[in-house]
Amino acid sequence: MEEPRSNESQKSKETKSITRTHILIAILVLLLSVVIFFFWQNKQLEEERQRQQQEISETYLKLDSISSELDVRIETIRELGGEIDTLVALKAELENDKKNLLVSQRSQRAQISRLNERVSGYRELLLIKDQEIEELKVLNEQLVEENTTLKVEKNQLNESINKLQEDAEELETKVAVASRLQIEGLAVYAVNDAGRERLQEFRNRHISRLKIQFTVLDNEIAPVEGKELLLRLTAPDGNVLFDVSRGSGSFTFEGRELFYTAKQEILYDKTSQLVTFMHDKGSDYNVGQHKVEVYTDDYLIGTGMFMVK
Repeated sequence: MEEPRSNESQKSKETKSITRTHILIAILVLLLSVVIFFFWQNKQLEEERQRQQQEISETYLKLDSISSELDVRIETIRELGGEIDTLVALKAELENDKKNLLVSQRSQRAQISRLNERVSGYRELLLIKDQEIEELKVLNEQLVEENTTLKVEKNQLNESINKLQEDAEELETKVAVASRLQIEGLAVYAVNDAGRERLQEFRNRHISRLKIQFTVLDNEIAPVEGKELLLRLTAPDGNVLFDVSRGSGSFTFEGRELFYTAKQEILYDKTSQLVTFMHDKGSDYNVGQHKVEVYTDDYLIGTGMFMVK
């Protein structure tokens, strides 16, 4: 009778040993999975850091190359007697961009995106200056060869430089104007306490809040950045609806201080987006036509109206 009991005890020990082995294997597999996960995560972070460092290096090399080319243009135009103040100021600004790219760790990604957009502008300016240099060379050769027409040729040189400067300023102005935002579809709704909306024409008793809605149009030239939209509501008597406690304030437009009713910040990413202002009524509105204006960056981007009966 002793032998069967001994066999059962032996089998029980073997079962417990197998169970412990399975548990150890499971623990080892779990630990190995954790190690693999952290290894993979660290590898991803390192690859991202290396990509960012490569972008920084490439952007810095682009800026450094343009800086060297600017040195050449500055020296050449100086020798030819042209105006170099603009290029010298641009060179200083570029060197500052290089410095900020290296020291501003927290904003390097934004710096890289912004500076890469400016590189094409720098290169376009270099092409303009190359054209200026060629014209300066031609005119200087004529000055050397034809001493009798020295005064005339100097005048031509000055006119050419002035024309190039005017063209550059005109191009800069056109780009600035083209990058301005525009809106369409501005509509004003009266929203009552029950949430019912009436469009454009309504009575005071229908108004609990005003809902002003419009679409900011897409613009590939405009930079990607935060935009502050200022809403200006003007009553029929010419007074602006103004309440500091509800976010009203002032801004400068064409050298004058104007008041705005409300403001809202958006992130503009070159694509169109719907914007909605909700404005509580406060006191009753004057009867008559009210004017709606929307501003950003000190310029007007759209207008509309609504009528209170």
